[in-house]
Amino acid sequence: MCLGAELIMIKLSLSTIRGEPAVKYNVVHRGDDISIQTKDLLHELAAKRGLKQDINEPDLVVSVGGDGTMLHAFHMYSSKLDTTSFVGIHTGHLGFYADWKPQEVESLVDSMAAASASPPLRTVKYPIVQIEIATEKGIQTHLALNEFTLKGADATLVAELHINDERFEMFRGDGICISTPSGSTGYNKSLNGALLHPSLEAIQIAEMASLNNRVYRSLGSSIVLPKHHHCDIYPKKKMNMLLTIDHMNVQMNHIISIRSMVAETKVSFARFRPFPFWNRVREAFIGEIVE
Repeated sequence: MCLGAELIMIKLSLSTIRGEPAVKYNVVHRGDDISIQTKDLLHELAAKRGLKQDINEPDLVVSVGGDGTMLHAFHMYSSKLDTTSFVGIHTGHLGFYADWKPQEVESLVDSMAAASASPPLRTVKYPIVQIEIATEKGIQTHLALNEFTLKGADATLVAELHINDERFEMFRGDGICISTPSGSTGYNKSLNGALLHPSLEAIQIAEMASLNNRVYRSLGSSIVLPKHHHCDIYPKKKMNMLLTIDHMNVQMNHIISIRSMVAETKVSFARFRPFPFWNRVREAFIGEIVE
């Protein structure tokens, strides 16, 4: 055992003697072979360092897989965002929510143990989007880490958009995408939306193939709404709709309206080492710059 690991173990033992709580963690994984192996190794190393697994009330959720796995983990613990943070290990392509590689699991567990010995856990907080779906049966509230999309299930989407309770436009087209800043690199980017830094508390509304004529007129470019602003979407009555909230799809009709806004709560990501947002963007979309 190296000297650094010995010091971590000593600090952890002292904190345990003093009655200070160790970091409680859980793992959510993709289910493929490399993710399962990585998960098993993390559990083994965490146990040796005195870290406790807690499925119901974790301080830290480790996502092992890709961004889809992180979305799944987020929705598993979306009711505990005030007390739970997330960190990702990517076992496939580099993801925007994954800071660590499988071969770095021991370093990650060392960092978790160090954080347990010297709380609080260092985190960064990102804004998320809140969606309120009003139907004849009441209002459903959802949170999205990446985006919310709305499409017509078997016909072109026809909907009226209001911003801050004022009529803004009549939309007709394939659909509408409302994304968070951290999700602006996903579906939103493919719609030519802007990339927003996650420090900005905002949501972005992007159109999918809008049709413009004398009856239906829309802006044709993405709109960024700051916190405390909201957008209401009023679909054509009894239209069969396909809604996507991150990785989850649901088909609904009899929707009266859908309100989107920056949520009051945020998602927290553990930052054991720096990995700036624009570095992630460059690695994902540009790569090495050739002189």
